[in-house]
Amino acid sequence: MLYRSLNRISSSVNFETALKIGLADDGGLFFPEQINKLEKSFFENLQNISNTDIAYEVIRQFIGDEINEKDLKIIIKNTLDFDFPLVEIEEGIQTLELFHGPTLAFKDVGARFMANCLSYFNQSNSEITTVLVATSGDTGAAVANGFLDIKGVNVVILYPKDMVSDIQERQLTTNKKNITAYRVNGTFDDCQNMVKNAFIDKELNIKLNLTSANSINIARWLPQMFYYFFAFKQIIQSDKKLVFSIPSGNFGNICAGVMAKKLGLPIDHIIASTNANNTIPRYLETKTYNPRTTVQTISNAMDVSSPSNFIRIEELYNDFNLLKDNLSSFSFNDDQTINTIKRVYRDCKYILDPHGAIGYLGLKKYLNLNCNFKGVFFETAHPIKFSNHIEKNLNLKLKPPESIEKIILKKKIFTKISNYNEFKNLLLGK
Repeated sequence: MLYRSLNRISSSVNFETALKIGLADDGGLFFPEQINKLEKSFFENLQNISNTDIAYEVIRQFIGDEINEKDLKIIIKNTLDFDFPLVEIEEGIQTLELFHGPTLAFKDVGARFMANCLSYFNQSNSEITTVLVATSGDTGAAVANGFLDIKGVNVVILYPKDMVSDIQERQLTTNKKNITAYRVNGTFDDCQNMVKNAFIDKELNIKLNLTSANSINIARWLPQMFYYFFAFKQIIQSDKKLVFSIPSGNFGNICAGVMAKKLGLPIDHIIASTNANNTIPRYLETKTYNPRTTVQTISNAMDVSSPSNFIRIEELYNDFNLLKDNLSSFSFNDDQTINTIKRVYRDCKYILDPHGAIGYLGLKKYLNLNCNFKGVFFETAHPIKFSNHIEKNLNLKLKPPESIEKIILKKKIFTKISNYNEFKNLLLGK
């Protein structure tokens, strides 16, 4: 499999190269040169196939012959060693819980898959790779955990000051070893721009052998397709059409859903549910892409005003009207989020995190307009990560999982930065 740049200037590269360099030389995101639908018999037999074998069939065309079948299945098995339960919330609405991994967030799968692939390619050489990642909350924690002690890899995490929860910050800053955290005086978009600038900085690339672990990296983005297949495997079939609602920040997870549909998974519609950072809902209404200043919300992992992966979604549809027919996008504020958390707990005895609540709201809004659909929304993070909002509003005390109890008393270690020049000089040891 070859990957081309969406800026259409750089030459195409193979999977290993795209994984290791993150972005193309021209600054564009990588995109597969071809996407082949899976056999109809695969979908018909999905309930009888293990998650490892499902994931292998889904991802193998995007790896090609660069990783053999045996080793790729080992990588997948190491990535997927936890559960992905589908839980009914109310009639016609289910949630796929994606927070049962080591850092309690959906990003564990992409981070672990990428780390395992990079380890595989690095096993026969002595070069050191520097993994850069910008995070609005959960990405950095998943990457830190996935890459901790991986041979030949140093991880550098940038996160926005006062815009991640306390538990998220502890997951980012208490690892030590090969993990370094930078607290940026700015927003997630500022962090993301620093990462992008680093990749087009020839001096940094020559000295540090950079790659990215954000969802701009194909090895982080593509494995998120697995979720849609795992959900579909568990759904009881009916005559209603199927819609997925995805809490959306940088749009990597929802872009993976569009890819799953492209592979033939029978998804009838997809909803990008956003918080107050409503660039895409406005774009679908006006056909004008106009990011505004990022707004801080209680669903902080989605505080992104210029989602990097949306260009991949546009590439998959290649037509605005076709895109709008297949993708809806709704925006919800913090008050709506909190009220939904309260109501769902009262009526259904289920605790939503703020991101899952927005996924639920988007699905509910769509189903109210389309009665012939049933839906699944993604619950992308464990509520404990947002315990200050959950406990206060539900008047209860959440029991921390063991992985959280271990880091509560650890000291946060980070370096403060304000701009790209500071960041670059620190990376170069100046």
